[in-house]
Order: sequence, then C-alpha cells, then structure tokens
Amino acid sequence: MLNNKNILITGGTGSFGKKFVTKILKKYKPNKIIIYSRDELKQFEMAQQFNDNCMRYFIGDVRDLPRLQKAMKGVDFVVHAAALKHVPIAEYNPMECIKTNVMGAQNIIDACIDNEVPYTIALSTDKAASPANLYGASKLVADKLFVAANNLAGGHKVKFSVVRYGNVLGSRGSVIPYFKKLIAEGVAFLPITEPDMTRFWITLEDAVCFVLKNFERMQGGEIFVPKIPSMKMTDMAKAIAPHLPQKVIGIRPGEKMHEVMCPLDDSHLTLEFNDHFVIKPSITFSSPMDYTKNKLGEKGKLVKQGFEYNSRDNTIWLSENELLQKLKSLKKEEK
Repeated sequence: MLNNKNILITGGTGSFGKKFVTKILKKYKPNKIIIYSRDELKQFEMAQQFNDNCMRYFIGDVRDLPRLQKAMKGVDFVVHAAALKHVPIAEYNPMECIKTNVMGAQNIIDACIDNEVPYTIALSTDKAASPANLYGASKLVADKLFVAANNLAGGHKVKFSVVRYGNVLGSRGSVIPYFKKLIAEGVAFLPITEPDMTRFWITLEDAVCFVLKNFERMQGGEIFVPKIPSMKMTDMAKAIAPHLPQKVIGIRPGEKMHEVMCPLDDSHLTLEFNDHFVIKPSITFSSPMDYTKNKLGEKGKLVKQGFEYNSRDNTIWLSENELLQKLKSLKKEEK
C-alpha cells in the first residue's frame, strides 16, 4: 500500500515516528518519508540513524499552516503524531496545549484538504475519552475535528480517521523509563500515585502495526480502538523492582484513576470487531457509510447499550511476567 508513496509524519522524531519509519523501511519501498517536527537537534540525531535516500527532514511546527501546506505537497499519507502530551504541564500551560493540540489539528486538516492528501490518520489517546484533564480535552476536540473534516472535504478525495490507544510501553517520558531512572539512582522506594490505579498498555510495535492496518481499513470518520491489556500501576512497579517498597504520593493534577477508550455515552456508536473497536461518527456525512464492514471485509457489530471499554473492567490483563517479557523484547529491539 505504501510502495512508491509519499508519507509525512508530524512529530516524527518521537518514539512512534522512529518505530513507524523502521517498519515502513523494512516492509515497503516508499518514494519519500517526510519527518515534520520543530526540534532540529532531534532531527539531526534521527538523520544519523535513518539516512535512506527516501528520507526527508522538514523543520516546522503544526501551528504554522503555510509551512504545513508546503510540506504536504504531493503527500499520499499523513500520520499526525505531534502533540503536547504531558498532563500536569498542560494543566499549567493550557493555552500552549490548545495551540498545538487543537489549532495544530485544524492546520493539519486544512493543509491536507488543500493538497488533496488521500489518507490521514491522527493519533489520539485514552485520555480523550471522558476527559478529566486539559490534555485529554484538547485531544477530544482534535478527534472531533478530524472526524468532522470528512464533511469539509467537499469534492476533494481525502479521508480522515483517528486511532486511539493507551500508554506505550517504554516510550519516551512514560512511567517505565522514569521508574528505571529512579532505580538506577538508588531510590529507597518507588512513588505510586494511587494503589488501585490502572492503565491500558500497548507496545510501540503493536501501535505502529495498528495504524498501518487502519490505513487499509479506513473509510473516513472512524475512531479505531485496539483491544489491549490493562495493568495496575502497583503490579507494574512490583514487576520492575520487586525489592523496592512503594509509597503512595497521591494523584497528580489532571490524572484519572482509570482510563477509558470507548465511553459509555458512545455505546450506541461503538462497533466491536475481532481485535478492535470502531466508534462511528456522531454526525451524519453527506455520503452515508456502512461502518459494520470495513475495506478489508472485516465485520463488526454494535455493542450493548451501556458498554464502556475502560482499564478497570477490561477483560485482558497484563501479568508481571508478561510485562517483563515485553520489556526484554524491547531491549533486544533497541540493540
């Protein structure tokens, strides 16, 4: 699907972008892979690792519409991964979060329509479902913008969809690298916000594969949600450092006890497939679509009214041993 195509990734120097590029270069023969981000040092460092002839590095901010419009000329696929993601920092800097996550999302949409980019997938987060913090609220607005963009397209042959998933194991800025840093510093305990807190977890490999598969599935307007395991934060800490005690420090600003990916209020819109859910648009498009069957021929059915997919009531759980095995695999991949 991506052979001889031009692909642009916003925020492409992050953990997802690097894994995505690795997968594309291994599986396909793209014409161009454009890394669009605002940090020149990260781009310089990434260019040392990924220097194939198809690689292009564009300095730019998603807040800058003219720059986006130039970068997207001739692009066939866009993955929008750029965002301000740190929950407490977003609480203290709300307008900066909105400028990037909301206004930046609209800029992506406008640039894609202007350049007739056929396929765009925006990366979302479980924090966007029933949000309790500004980061989640900003991503919910972005999700709504990308879904509604399918109505803005008019005669342009462009499609927009969203992929929503949970915490990524071992990604930059996540809790596991933070715990490992504390352990290396010789701390006397690991800080736990709340003993019963749970989170959804996905590996970078699975996240990238899910996005690629949804480029094949998408009709436009869907929010794709993978079926992934949950884990209690106390169990995660115990698996990483069984020798260390844990100390409850309380919930941080904007943090939730449990995360949601398919809200109860969207149960009338939620379809269950074999390995994922699809949340249908709440608005009606000018060309109605049947989301019960995707472009790969996979069939889904409506969930029961009142269904909610959350990290507390999840039926799939990550054991301590499974977590350690996944982290061991991650370490091998890094080498």
